[in-house]
Amino acid sequence: MIVPSIDLVRGRAVQLVGGREQALDAGDPAPWFTRFTVAGEVAVVDLDAARGEGSNREQIAALCAAGPCRVGGGIRDLATARWWLDAGAAHIVIGTAAQPGLLRELPRERVIVALDSVDGEVVVDGWRERTGCSLEARLAELQGLAGGFLVTLVEREGRMVGADLERAQKVVQAAGDTRVTIAGGVTTPAEVAALDQMGADAQVGMALYTGAMSLGAAVAAPLTGDRADGLIATVVTDELGIALGLAWSSRESIRQAVDERRGIYQSRTRGRWIKGQTSGATQELLRVDLDCDRDAARFTVRQAGAGFCHTGTPTCWGGAPALTALERTLRRRATTPTAGSYTARLLADPALLRDKLLEEAAELGAANSIREVTCEAADVLYFTAVRMAAAGVTLADVNRELARRALRVSRRRGDRKPASAGAPGGAP
Repeated sequence: MIVPSIDLVRGRAVQLVGGREQALDAGDPAPWFTRFTVAGEVAVVDLDAARGEGSNREQIAALCAAGPCRVGGGIRDLATARWWLDAGAAHIVIGTAAQPGLLRELPRERVIVALDSVDGEVVVDGWRERTGCSLEARLAELQGLAGGFLVTLVEREGRMVGADLERAQKVVQAAGDTRVTIAGGVTTPAEVAALDQMGADAQVGMALYTGAMSLGAAVAAPLTGDRADGLIATVVTDELGIALGLAWSSRESIRQAVDERRGIYQSRTRGRWIKGQTSGATQELLRVDLDCDRDAARFTVRQAGAGFCHTGTPTCWGGAPALTALERTLRRRATTPTAGSYTARLLADPALLRDKLLEEAAELGAANSIREVTCEAADVLYFTAVRMAAAGVTLADVNRELARRALRVSRRRGDRKPASAGAPGGAP
C-alpha cells in the first residue's frame, strides 16, 4: 500500500532532494493531511526536531488527533517516544536511537525503525556518515524488536527516478516477518503495486506533491480481482463501521473516488456512477482499505440524505441500528424542534438536561440486576445522545476520541475528582 509522507520544516510541508536541498514548499500541511488520510496512515516527519533545530510538536500532535499518523523525527529517548504514543501516534519512527535497550521498553507493534542507506550501506547523522554496516546486517540485528522497518534509499530520495525493486526485494527478505516500508524514488502506481506484491509498503512524497502520481491510482494499484470484468467487490460502511451496502468498483472508479473524495462506483451493467448524483444522498469518501488478499475494498463514507439504499433506507438491509437511528432523530430534532417532544424540551432547557444526566448516571451506578443495568444504561445513553446533539457532536466523533485514548501507553490512576461544594455527592 501507499503511505503518503509529510515532512515539516518551520511548520510548512516541504520536500527535499537527498535529504538536503529543499526542492518544494507545499505550505500548510493540514490540507495535505486531510487529502492523504483517505489512503490510511500518513507519515509525518519533523525535520526540525531531527536536525536539532526546533520542533513542530504541537502541529503534529494536532494531526495525530485528526487522523492516523506515523510520527518520526527527533525521537531519541524513552520519554519522547512515550509522549508521542500518548499523543495518539499510530506508530512512532525511531532512527539512530533504535537500540535494543530502548526498543524493549516500547510496544513492539507500534514502533517502526528507520534505516537509511546509500548503495546498500547504512548511513547516519543526516545521511552524511557511512557506517560500514550493510542494510541486511542491520536488519538482522533488529529482528523481533520492532513492528516495522522504514528503509530509505537515499540515493533516490526526492529524485523521481523510480523505485529500486531489486534492492527492495532483498530488504524484504532480510526483514523476515517484519513489514517493510520503502522510501526513495517511488514514482508510479505500478511500483506501489510491485512493492505491495513482495510484501512492502511505499512511502511517497514528491510524486504526490508534484502531481506525477495520482493518489487514487496508487491506492487502487495493488488490487488483483479475479472477475473477468475486473470489478472489485466494495463494502460500503459509515464512520462507525456499520455496513451500508455492497457495490462494485474498478481501478478507475477507485482512482476517481479517491481523487474527488466522493462515493463513486462501477456498476456491472450501467458503468461508472456517482452516489447521490440524482437522489441527493451523496457520500463524502473518508477512507479506502483493501482486504488482506487485495481482491476486495472497503469504502468508509459520510452518508448524506435518506441513506445508501435506492429504496430510501439507511442501509440495503433496512433501517440503521438503534443507536445510529437515535442519533439521526436527535440531529433532526436539534435543527427542527417538534412541538410537544421531550427531546425538544431537553434541548431548550440545558439545566434540565444536566440534571437528568446526573440523575440517570446515579441510577445506573446503583443498579444491580442485568435488567436494571440495561435499562439505566439505555437512559444514560439517550440523555448523553441529546447532549451530544445539542453540541453538534456525533457518535463518530466520540468513537475517534475513544480510539485515540486507546493508543495511550501511560496509564492514569483514575481516582475520584475532588467534588465541588454543593454538587450532587459533593461536600456540604
